[in-house]
Amino acid sequence: MAEATTIDHDRHRRTGSAEVIYAEFKTPEQVIKAFKSIQDSGQNVLATRVKQDAFDLLSSEIEGVEFFESARIACWKGGDHQPDTPATSIGIVTAGTSDLPVAEEAAVTAEFYGNKTERIFDVGVAGVHRLLRRVDRIRTCRIVVVVAGMEGALPSVVGGLVDKPVIAVPTSVGYGAAFNGIAALLGMLTSCASGVSVVNIDNGFGAGFLANIINRL
Repeated sequence: MAEATTIDHDRHRRTGSAEVIYAEFKTPEQVIKAFKSIQDSGQNVLATRVKQDAFDLLSSEIEGVEFFESARIACWKGGDHQPDTPATSIGIVTAGTSDLPVAEEAAVTAEFYGNKTERIFDVGVAGVHRLLRRVDRIRTCRIVVVVAGMEGALPSVVGGLVDKPVIAVPTSVGYGAAFNGIAALLGMLTSCASGVSVVNIDNGFGAGFLANIINRL
């Protein structure tokens, strides 16, 4: 039978970061095989969308594995080279509490790569005064990741208040016509605020990874 997983061990040399394991549809055995392969190459290891049974197997066989349950991330930071910590921070802003799993995926990803984060949660546009009370904190960040479901309006509002790049993350939170995040995605893509870029629905990892790259420029 052909190998199910082939790790790209040269990716760190080409891009500065090792391959990341997307664990959601992998068996626990496939996750641990990929995890050990990257670990054996001397790199730190990050796995996203990790289920509890996969982490249980990882923790039983690999010492020092961390699990962030809300973010669904497992990681190991015992590699040969550790990232430095930029002086500037990454803001992680959510519209509502229901957006937290995606926001935590973004935050934990950014922190895995050595960044400081500033978490500012539950400041959606239905109570915009909550956002305005925290806007000074948001302005101290170099990049702002804004996570929202429903109609996805928050990134546009934040984009009109700050002079920093805004990475918008639509989530699949919302009733019927939210269409599992499509309404938020389209709203963010058609934002009238300058400086707003958009990642895919529920892609907290992609937002955190991109924010890390920008924070190091």
